[in-house]
Amino acid sequence: MHDFTPTERRILHIVQQNIPATLTPYADIAALCGTSEDAVIALIARLQNERAIRRYGAMIRHTKTDWVHNAMVAWNVCEHDRDAFGQYAATYPTISHVYYRPSPSAEWPYTLYTMVHGRSPAEWQETVATVAKAWPDIPYQVLRSIREVKKISMRYF
Repeated sequence: MHDFTPTERRILHIVQQNIPATLTPYADIAALCGTSEDAVIALIARLQNERAIRRYGAMIRHTKTDWVHNAMVAWNVCEHDRDAFGQYAATYPTISHVYYRPSPSAEWPYTLYTMVHGRSPAEWQETVATVAKAWPDIPYQVLRSIREVKKISMRYF
């Protein structure tokens, strides 16, 4: 359990939302919180090192960048190939996420999920076809995105 100072709580309240879209976001956060830019950066680094936060980064709203055609692809990857396949899929710039989840049932044997994006349906379909060709023995199902319902991060402060 972390015991945060009031200043640290203010910093964390800001960074879990939209970070200032400026050339100096950490300095801007520091000014809002009455501290230094170094203190903001040190707090984030400390929490990452302590594994209190797993990652810290920008959330791209892909629909505002013309990446409006998306699909989640469920892959039936055996445990032996899971890491290699996941690392391979992660090399594609059109794949933003690679997740492993144990199969919930024999009727749905898929365990690895990739989120594939494109500026057109053909673009994400080409990525899926290329990955499938490189791993021809891995069955998959494409789950097309119809619309985005929710995209927010957790808020703690």
